[in-house]
Amino acid sequence: MDEPAGIYAREIDYLDRNVQLGVAGDRVIAVSFPETPPADAGDDHPLLDRIEAYFEGETVSFESTPVALTMASDHREVLETLRSIPYGEGITVEQLARMTPGLDPDSEEDVRLVRTALAENPAPLLIPDHRVRDGPSAEPPAVEQKLRSIEGVA
Repeated sequence: MDEPAGIYAREIDYLDRNVQLGVAGDRVIAVSFPETPPADAGDDHPLLDRIEAYFEGETVSFESTPVALTMASDHREVLETLRSIPYGEGITVEQLARMTPGLDPDSEEDVRLVRTALAENPAPLLIPDHRVRDGPSAEPPAVEQKLRSIEGVA
């Protein structure tokens, strides 16, 4: 991404709201779903074009989109592992814990860590927490359900 840093947003009819990106340098720092974006948000960003294609039914992968994950290392590991889950596949919190290096899915503490990382995900959709069937999501519930529906994740 060679676009200037800033806030970008575009209305997505399927969601009945906007997708908003916070961009710094070549990385996305935040994704949110406001009903109304800030007045100074731009709407012309190549990532918004890809997101719009996703909501129009194209199979789009965001796995290689640069995302700045400024958080505790163990939370970052969980979210980086989650990025490898393909479009349309669902997993459980336990499976995500098992896949994340250094975590034990039988440890309550590690499962809690996974749930916290999911809930604090700064870039939902790009880091697809909606693919974790029994975990919290950083998206609003209505958005999470629509993301699961578009991908066929039960």
